[in-house]
Amino acid sequence: MENRLRVLRAERRWTQERLAGAIGVSRQTINSIENGKYDPSLQVAFNLAFALDCRIEDIFMPERA
Repeated sequence: MENRLRVLRAERRWTQERLAGAIGVSRQTINSIENGKYDPSLQVAFNLAFALDCRIEDIFMPERA
């Protein structure tokens, strides 16, 4: 799954650590999501959207075939 997490986080000038703390995951989890190595659970996706004040669809996009 493709995502814009790094861009959205950078626009807010948040570190991975700050975002991770805001949603209750590790910095490594944020790094793995940003690098496409980990697809988050639905709960984590909702938490990210809430923390970044956007919709899940603004963060995550399905990969095109």
